[in-house]
Amino acid sequence: QVQLLESGGGLVQAGGSLRLSCAASGRTFSSYAMGWFRRAPGKEREFVAAISWSGGRIYYEGSVKGRFTISRDNAKITVYLQMNSLKPEDTAVYYCAADTNPRTAVVINQWEYDYWGQGTQVTVSS
Repeated sequence: QVQLLESGGGLVQAGGSLRLSCAASGRTFSSYAMGWFRRAPGKEREFVAAISWSGGRIYYEGSVKGRFTISRDNAKITVYLQMNSLKPEDTAVYYCAADTNPRTAVVINQWEYDYWGQGTQVTVSS
């Protein structure tokens, strides 16, 4: 069983920054591919960013590339999402997810993730 707890969400003005954290339980966290997803009001959940177990492979959704940075600290069993130059369209509930299947690649498909956090609200005002 893996538990994920997101934090760091909040209200920020357009152009501002937030850093989301996702603390995980489990001694084998360092072997999990991790991802961030978001669900905006009235929309389906969508992919934001993903990182391989080693941190050596990273992938971003097009609209956040260059503004968001995903990283992980396996010693702290935590994955981060640094969000800069935020826009009102980034407003959503952000979720982190863990894929416990052994693989070296990043995971983009949400259906391949085994565990999900409860989400943290990010609101960007114009």
